[in-house]
Amino acid sequence: MPSRNNPLKVFLADDSELIRTRVAAMLGAPAMTIVGQAKTPQDSIDGILATQPDVVVLDVQLEGGSGLQVLRAVRLSDPEIAFVVFSNNSAPAYRERYLREGAVRFLDKSTEFDQLAHAVATARQPVSL
Repeated sequence: MPSRNNPLKVFLADDSELIRTRVAAMLGAPAMTIVGQAKTPQDSIDGILATQPDVVVLDVQLEGGSGLQVLRAVRLSDPEIAFVVFSNNSAPAYRERYLREGAVRFLDKSTEFDQLAHAVATARQPVSL
């Protein structure tokens, strides 16, 4: 469990610098620390594997590719890293695919922005249905 002395490590993978900045400011609380950011799939994969975050906040659309590339590559290397997908592309097909591939949560940026901090904070906990 993260604490002030051992904060939850979070990596942000989003093609929008504005969104990354806003999310970093929102999640930069004592219980969380942003360990890296990237806007392309390869930079995201490299950054995630280098920083070993607890949770990745991942967009569906990245510059030059998709978040699915990142999710699949990282889950093969380190299945313990939790993914919270945070995207404007929130059609049921996207939601189902990312959850089936191993994301723990899928949030719509336009309607569920206020739920992101809680989703990240609880991403490593078992989900109760």
